[in-house]
Amino acid sequence: MKPHYFIVALVLCTFFVISFITNLLAPIFPALIDSYKIGLTLAGLFPFAFFIAYGVMSIPAGLLVQRIGERKVMLIAFTIAFIGCVLFVWLPVFLVAMVALFLIGTAMAFLQVAINPLLRAGGGSKHFAVFSVAAQLMFGAAAALSPLVYSAITQSNSSFSSQLLHLVPTNMSWLSMYVIFAVICLIMLITVAIAPIKTGENTTKNQTISIKQSVSLLADNTVLKFFFAIVSYVALEQGVANSISVFLQHYHQIDPSVHGAQVVSQFWLALTLGCLLGIVLLKLFDAKTVLLGFSAGAGLSLLCALFGSAAIALIAFPLVGFFLSIMWSVIFSLALNSVSQNHGAVSGILCTGIVGGAFASPIVGVLSELSGSLQGALLILLLPLGYIFSVGIWAAPLVKNHTFRFTRKPSSNKKLQQHTH
Repeated sequence: MKPHYFIVALVLCTFFVISFITNLLAPIFPALIDSYKIGLTLAGLFPFAFFIAYGVMSIPAGLLVQRIGERKVMLIAFTIAFIGCVLFVWLPVFLVAMVALFLIGTAMAFLQVAINPLLRAGGGSKHFAVFSVAAQLMFGAAAALSPLVYSAITQSNSSFSSQLLHLVPTNMSWLSMYVIFAVICLIMLITVAIAPIKTGENTTKNQTISIKQSVSLLADNTVLKFFFAIVSYVALEQGVANSISVFLQHYHQIDPSVHGAQVVSQFWLALTLGCLLGIVLLKLFDAKTVLLGFSAGAGLSLLCALFGSAAIALIAFPLVGFFLSIMWSVIFSLALNSVSQNHGAVSGILCTGIVGGAFASPIVGVLSELSGSLQGALLILLLPLGYIFSVGIWAAPLVKNHTFRFTRKPSSNKKLQQHTH
């Protein structure tokens, strides 16, 4: 079956939007602390409120995808996201902010669960790993752009920026980004409503199972191990990204709203560039080998960022992003290609693992305040990184749906060479 490129394009665009919204939390983290006059522990509740939605809503989203289809779930998601953004801007007090971020997180969970099986169906299972890496490339590009847009709006004197800033409190200029998010969600809502979403193979719709059967999938040892791999990845990614500006400000006196935001952007830009290299490497080498190498590189880069000079930290933090680039794609594609059915439900379980992002920042905040050292607290991120490294050891070398297959001309031994990802 040939890929349905319109569906692939729509999914990639949705990944871009998810990342553009999600990854604003990292560059505005210092601003949240200043605006609400809180410490690192309470500030950690902002990403907690956002990412805990994945833990609560991803499995129900997976069941909903299988009952009503991907399009309707995407429509529901963008509607919820629009409401959350408007609520955040309209009444930005601490408790309402928690509710708004939970609503936006819920919408992102719905989208993640819907578009992963849609990408597999629209792009074809044989090409899923490559399209998944392309999606991660879009994710990284949007994450790199989000801090730059935030910095440009808050620092610019243009009429557009002035009009946006008039819509939010003077001490909360970062909220202007959520006005932009609301407009983006409205545009995506209209786009999905009129888009011709059809595939040449069955998607997850009509493959209905109960919530009890869905949860029972966690009893499958393979699904469970991949679930914890997703938990580990998101905890690592968000733990690093949310700490960059604060760390550079605390240890190297770097302005978080300008230079700190730029380093966060470089972190995501490096992740994007890593995806480009990852697409090539995944064609040449087994995914396990690539995962092991990139995990080792991420660990070394993180240690250099934490214990090196300011000049080294400015390079090493983006390098961490570079080495994180292929992890999500490899883990997710290996997981979905390891099951033959119920991809919507499995996708829901895997996306539940994004809840790992809810705990990274609060744990780092608590450890930092208890020990008096943010530097030491960030060493906790080596634990999830170690688990990801282990995936490259225990993951099955072959999966049921092969991403690439290279065959020689028939010979006496009819040998088949296969590279799988």
